[in-house]
Amino acid sequence: MALLLGFASLLVVPLSSARCADPLPAEENQSPVINMKLDPRKKLLTWSYRTNVTEQECQMDTPPNSSTRQTPEPADHDAYSCHFPNAVLHRGAFLTVRGTAGGAAFRCALHFQNAGREGSGAVNFSCVIYNVQLLNCSWAPGPAAPADVQYQLHCWACREEEEIECPHYILDGAGTRVGCHFDALPEPRLTDSYVFLLNGTSPETEVQFVDFPPFRAIQMEKLNPPANLTVDYNGSHHIIQWDNPKMRFDFPRNSLCYEVDIQVAGTSSQEDPVSQCRQEENVYVVPYAAVRGGRSVRLRGRTLTSAMWSEWSATVPFAGHPEPEVSGTAVALVGLLVGAVVLLVSILTFLCTRWPLRRTLFPPVPQVKPELVGSLAPSPKILWAGGHRPPSFPEPEDIVAVEEMLPCVSGPAAPATRGPSPAPPQL
Repeated sequence: MALLLGFASLLVVPLSSARCADPLPAEENQSPVINMKLDPRKKLLTWSYRTNVTEQECQMDTPPNSSTRQTPEPADHDAYSCHFPNAVLHRGAFLTVRGTAGGAAFRCALHFQNAGREGSGAVNFSCVIYNVQLLNCSWAPGPAAPADVQYQLHCWACREEEEIECPHYILDGAGTRVGCHFDALPEPRLTDSYVFLLNGTSPETEVQFVDFPPFRAIQMEKLNPPANLTVDYNGSHHIIQWDNPKMRFDFPRNSLCYEVDIQVAGTSSQEDPVSQCRQEENVYVVPYAAVRGGRSVRLRGRTLTSAMWSEWSATVPFAGHPEPEVSGTAVALVGLLVGAVVLLVSILTFLCTRWPLRRTLFPPVPQVKPELVGSLAPSPKILWAGGHRPPSFPEPEDIVAVEEMLPCVSGPAAPATRGPSPAPPQL
């Protein structure tokens, strides 16, 4: 409690920081504005008047070029206030109250500055709601922050005044607070928004605080991956279906956006994800021919009001045409057949390479004897001069040897007759 009171005292600007210009006429010589102060935590400017004021207006200017005007609202104890919920004050602010009192115009100004070493405030602040009711915030120490800096995160919902300091800080390796975990958010409403203020302390020097515009809760949620992803095959197309993840806010189905990512199974190759937004049904149809070669699919989602995608779902393979089932017995038989063929070929190869066995299995073809070659040769031809046979030379006759079987008789054998004797040549 003491820490919180001390923190509040650092953020409330004292009255001495206010100065008024263009006062009332000289005879009165007093400003009608008193107790002008700013509460940076609530971004609330309050003041009172010494006298009645007929017209009034408040204005806040913040760098680099933001300016907001409002009409003051009555507050307790005859005070007035102006609330600037979207202002960012850690870069400083210039606040002005103008009005008319007693027929004369007046203006009272307050210059607010963020005390502390320049660059000591935290940087890279972000918050995310996940798993429906959990909230994580993270940041990094400022570039000029002292080594022993410690930050304190304060949060409250815009619909409630109660401020909550971070219940569970996250530390880095050096023990510096670099994050916060909230494990019990209030019941959700679509209009919820959260205000954060990050202060710092150090024994070495003052540390600047950092504030932010309100965070809309519906923009902070990071969805869980899509649930119950399935892929069915209808004979010509793959039907991809999924369920919406459980969400903190009751978004209609057509306010969600999904990315369908088809990947090549077993490799890092993947197609460009296909976005599907504002659909009434969570269905995506892919032709069978488009996903041949072993593909799988995964999804992620987000709401249209958020830029944060969920993590990818687990991948689910595509189911193709049903493949015939092959029993273990058939596989064994095929293996035995292949082995037998290989063994037989190996045996034949071995036998063919052995010479004695080759002569036994494949004897040589018998050759014609040399003595018979001469008898089978054709008779030589006679070449005549001029290519003509002399007229006195008889035609060659075919001589046929005929052996007659004569009966056995006693006495000298009669000479064998070998046909008629040729007539002597005529002179």
